[in-house]
Amino acid sequence: MDLWQPHRVYFEPAAKDTTVGKRVQQYCKENNIPILETTSHNQVRGIPGEDEKAKYAAAKKTLIVGMKRSLKFDVCRPSADYQFSLMTNCPGTCEYCYLFTTQGKKPYVRVYANLDEIYDTIDKYIEKKLPHATVFEAASTGDPLGVEHITGSLRDTIIHFGELPKGKLRVVTKYSNVDSLLDIPHNNNTRFRFSINSNYVIKNFEHNVSNLWDRLRAAGKMAKAGYPLGFIIAPIILHENWKQEYKELIDELHHQIGFEEKSFVTFELIQHRFTMNAKNIIEERYPNSKLEMDPEKRLKKWGKYGKVKYVYPKDEAQEAKEYISNLIQEKFPHGHIQYFT
Repeated sequence: MDLWQPHRVYFEPAAKDTTVGKRVQQYCKENNIPILETTSHNQVRGIPGEDEKAKYAAAKKTLIVGMKRSLKFDVCRPSADYQFSLMTNCPGTCEYCYLFTTQGKKPYVRVYANLDEIYDTIDKYIEKKLPHATVFEAASTGDPLGVEHITGSLRDTIIHFGELPKGKLRVVTKYSNVDSLLDIPHNNNTRFRFSINSNYVIKNFEHNVSNLWDRLRAAGKMAKAGYPLGFIIAPIILHENWKQEYKELIDELHHQIGFEEKSFVTFELIQHRFTMNAKNIIEERYPNSKLEMDPEKRLKKWGKYGKVKYVYPKDEAQEAKEYISNLIQEKFPHGHIQYFT
């Protein structure tokens, strides 16, 4: 697929003179992308669109380069100890995306230019936990590889973690443009994970991201470059013929990266869930979506901050967990399933 290109770029004033800011300005100059100014992402005006759907599409083509103001990291269980953000939101338009809940009304793609401050904060968190290692997730609020060709932030971050004996980085992506990351000193401190799914899920719900085959080929490149590798199967959707399609997925994964089958490959399994807020936004944005979101067919579960989310009933979830886990264990006996949630 073609790399994402914004139609307009807004800068917060302080971001322009940073390394990231200069890279983005150069990209805009080379690609004739208009540059505008804003005091804050909350003050962005002039996004075109006659209705909510059109405004959403225009917002997803809008890049905001700003400064990360809050440098207090949230806990990120079960994936890592903490999460930090290189960006918020994502160029992709996956219909099920959990970011609809938090970024539904302002789905601009935002990147943060004050990397030095972010890295200083990371170092302080690591120091507090010594002599133990601290694990950080860099892709909880967006997919940094989706804008890497514009910012170079992920490459910088992997290099920084390569210099940290007690810092470990985890990244997950649906993109495949990994070439700029292959020749850098990561020192095995970054586990690079790829989000994968059944053909039905990718075809119907994942838009403006790399296809499965490109992701798997990119995974092979990262493995050859020495990165610890992982895969997230998410969201697991129990669609018609789901067992056969998830079997085909694991078979194809083994075919593509079978040379790594004895290495420590991790797997994370996440069933589909939704909130009522997300359901309402998704149905507004995608009125013809095939995504099943019937609360009557789901189990209520209380999430963080008192929010109610809807997951599969226990017997269906257990069946999916056992079936997919068995597929993985058969093809990847040295792999490690970290969790099912």
